[in-house]
Amino acid sequence: MVRIGINAQKLFITQDYRNAGVSRYIERLARHLPQALPNAQFVLYTNEHLHHWPGVESDRVTIVSSTVPTTHPAVRILWEQAMLPLLAARDRLDLLHCPLNIRPVASTTPVVLTIHDLTFIHFPDRFHPAKQRYLATLTRYSARRTRRILSDSAATKRDVHLAFGVSESKIDVVYPGVDEDFRPYRQDDPADAAALDAFHTKYGLPRAVILYLGTLEPRKNVDRLVAAYAQLVAAGLPHHLVLAGGKGWYYQSIFAAVKAHNLQGRVHFPGYVSREEQPLWYNAAQLFVYPSLYEGFGLPPLEAMACGTPVVTSNTSSLPEVVGNAGVTVEPTDVDALAEVMRTVLTDESRAAEMSAAGRRQAARFSWTAAAQSCAAAYRAALPSVPLGTLAG
Repeated sequence: MVRIGINAQKLFITQDYRNAGVSRYIERLARHLPQALPNAQFVLYTNEHLHHWPGVESDRVTIVSSTVPTTHPAVRILWEQAMLPLLAARDRLDLLHCPLNIRPVASTTPVVLTIHDLTFIHFPDRFHPAKQRYLATLTRYSARRTRRILSDSAATKRDVHLAFGVSESKIDVVYPGVDEDFRPYRQDDPADAAALDAFHTKYGLPRAVILYLGTLEPRKNVDRLVAAYAQLVAAGLPHHLVLAGGKGWYYQSIFAAVKAHNLQGRVHFPGYVSREEQPLWYNAAQLFVYPSLYEGFGLPPLEAMACGTPVVTSNTSSLPEVVGNAGVTVEPTDVDALAEVMRTVLTDESRAAEMSAAGRRQAARFSWTAAAQSCAAAYRAALPSVPLGTLAG
């Protein structure tokens, strides 16, 4: 069988804050790729904490865990550049997939690279200067010296082409999927109704809620969301605003905006939201608002749509691709426009119902099975002379 390695240093299967973003991307692909490529064996090079993966390990999926503490960033960088090429050669890989921007400089194994976004180029001040230079330099190098590049969206594909001068024909769009537990909770289902009631009670939530879920940082544009929400409060709307997510870089400006608009009693900060409770948060809201300035894909709007919650988001980067015609997009720096579209959706029940149904249809287009099949197609393009077989099913 063809042997494919995946740099899974950022993979965590624990149910905590680390099992998100890139970790979830690697985890979902690793589960679905064996079915998409029935003639391949996979080697997952994991961090020092992940030695076994029950339910995934098999005669075709092998775990090789690090013997050094690669959860420390400096150690991981050294491991990726010094040890990973040696392991790839030792294990006689036909292909190495590096799912986070950078490939080993010295590797002689053909590489497929995933670039999720170019935040470090568009928002360099969000990073320590040394880290920003490292990411910008090594990602450029990696992009120009890899067989295929996977991007999470057509917008990121264009970004990579323009930033690094890589031909668009070398870049494949592999849309992430949405998990099956992101679904509408039905009020006519006793179990769903009871779960939502218990959730509202647990967090002391009112029944009229506007939700944002994501990191609290400037790129997410949450301070402008607060300013737009202040207009809704002034207009007499009863909804409370929930800003859910961990504190990122320069989060203080968001709390300052809440205080400046005297909204302390109407804005809630529940903090980091566990993966298990995310579907409940989406279902508890009448509107999900995600006014981010830049996203390589934008998973929260997709998850909200899958739960049947109407979505308002930005008209920038990948976000129009994610929501299609099912959500409302708006210029993220226009506070008045953001407030108006929020008010329209919240006060027009028929419009909200249409958006809910359209959002579920849009979200159904994104699955991890389809993502794995697109990834498998990119592997084939990277190894045109290797018999990788046909797609299962």
